[in-house]
Amino acid sequence: MNAPSPRGIACLVRGLPTADGAGVKLTRVIGQPQLPDLDPFLMLDEFGTDNPDDYIAGFPDHPHRGFETVTYMIDGRMRHRDNHGHEGVLEPGGVQWMTAGSGIVHSEMPEQQSGRMRGFQLWINLPARDKMTPPRYQEFAREQIAQLEIHGVRVKVIAGAVAGSVGPVTQPATDPTYLDIELPAGHEFTQALPSGHAAFVYAYEGEARIGVGDKADTVHAHELAVLTDGTEVRIEGGAKTRTRVILVAGRPLREPVAKYGPFVMNTRAELMQAFEDFQNGRF
Repeated sequence: MNAPSPRGIACLVRGLPTADGAGVKLTRVIGQPQLPDLDPFLMLDEFGTDNPDDYIAGFPDHPHRGFETVTYMIDGRMRHRDNHGHEGVLEPGGVQWMTAGSGIVHSEMPEQQSGRMRGFQLWINLPARDKMTPPRYQEFAREQIAQLEIHGVRVKVIAGAVAGSVGPVTQPATDPTYLDIELPAGHEFTQALPSGHAAFVYAYEGEARIGVGDKADTVHAHELAVLTDGTEVRIEGGAKTRTRVILVAGRPLREPVAKYGPFVMNTRAELMQAFEDFQNGRF
């Protein structure tokens, strides 16, 4: 059996403040000039504020086609509705993995007037063969998601497998891993990842060291570390305070990408068709 190949940090990226929807303030980490994409990942937004003026306007009706959106709520509550009759409330610790497929129009609006709203939205591309699949949801509340404690490290398994526990989200096309990891000061955690999968670690509290020995490097709070290739990643928490990170990986699609706003297709012609279909009410 071959020895594990540890992943290191290929580059570090700090998110840019921006606004989306009806003026919701957020930080764009993937999908900005420093990191336009990381196949199959198209966008990563972090949102986190105690000020309701930063989020209360929400995300009124808007369309999507050709990719998936993954919303992970850490704090706060968000109500979502779509033009297919689906409606629900995403609560703290919950995850909504939406496959937009052939087209959907939906809204995401805060279900609260005050308090903290915090979480992430990740966009993941779909292969050409699945871009026109019927829309669907994989939606799970906090209690439906495996939460492990391994030598003091807490791991929430949204997608992928950790120590025999498998996350509830499945997507054969990209075979994703999505973990929320909390490390007490000085603790470490090692996770196997398939060689060839694109992967990143985003630190949203504290700082972490990625890698082994003198090849390890630090990712600070609100920085994303794009990982080098390998078969496992070792994450060590900060020396004095707890660290919280998300670890995300997935199989690259290596297909042409034509994207504009809420539509992600393979060709310009398909992109123009998406606009026409939306404008003519065919979503």
